[in-house]
Amino acid sequence: MSRVQIRYCTQCQWLLRSAWYAQELLSTFGEGLDEVALMPSHGGTFEIWYEDVLLWERKRDGGFPDIKRLKQSVRDQLEPGRDLGHIDR
Repeated sequence: MSRVQIRYCTQCQWLLRSAWYAQELLSTFGEGLDEVALMPSHGGTFEIWYEDVLLWERKRDGGFPDIKRLKQSVRDQLEPGRDLGHIDR
């Protein structure tokens, strides 16, 4: 099962940002992803997981991911040989 989890801080009001990331991933990978879950949290949390692999952590990685980098990270886990077209250029 290919599952992406986006854990976001509700106190920081990062729901819209998280939903946008989810929309972008679903638009790019479609049925290749079984689920993109938005998981409310607190304390400045912003993490993106692919199954049990932490792809991005706001504090560790310095802010929020560029959508290009996020899509490449998900692709590298989901379908490593897939060409993302203009994103890979």
